[in-house]
Amino acid sequence: MIPDSNSYFSVPHSFNAYLSLWDASKGLPSEDELKDMQSVGLKLLTEVKSLEASCLLQLRNLDNDAKAVVDFLKLQSRKVDLVLQHVLEKEVQEGKHVKGNQFGGSGINITSSFELTPGQYYKTHIYLHAEVVALLCICQVMQCHQIPQDDDSAPQWQCELEFSQILEDDIEQLVKASLAVQQKMLKKRKQHIDKQRR
Repeated sequence: MIPDSNSYFSVPHSFNAYLSLWDASKGLPSEDELKDMQSVGLKLLTEVKSLEASCLLQLRNLDNDAKAVVDFLKLQSRKVDLVLQHVLEKEVQEGKHVKGNQFGGSGINITSSFELTPGQYYKTHIYLHAEVVALLCICQVMQCHQIPQDDDSAPQWQCELEFSQILEDDIEQLVKASLAVQQKMLKKRKQHIDKQRR
């Protein structure tokens, strides 16, 4: 369970997620049970990212000459992460596909082609391409409302889901990813303002 989910902020970002209805009568899985539910590919990506973070942290403590080595290793590790994530997404996905609009350390916001009922739980796979994050968690639907349509297009729903069970490492990944996305947004905004001033 998440101790204080309100302490995390969310950022707008497009991503893919897959939802499978979770039987609430079974109760929420423990952390170990959640780990057991991960595919081999997902376990591998999590392990690789954890090892990378640990090694890069140790290298940063070396002198200034190590900066070039650290930058090179970051590039190599990103290539490995991208390949692993690509392989993961090519696996046969369990659940219904939805488009993510916003994410943070406490939950996600999605657009769905089907209605979700507040209070329901979903086993959720999340894939953030730009930040190379892939994870499995259990989410609870907090709210869901139909998006008004101007034409005869298929109905869509905007839904807010909160993490009910997620691994600590995955929360850390999401928080880091949300900070990285925010940093990119601020950089783009600054470039736009600088361009207007010229």
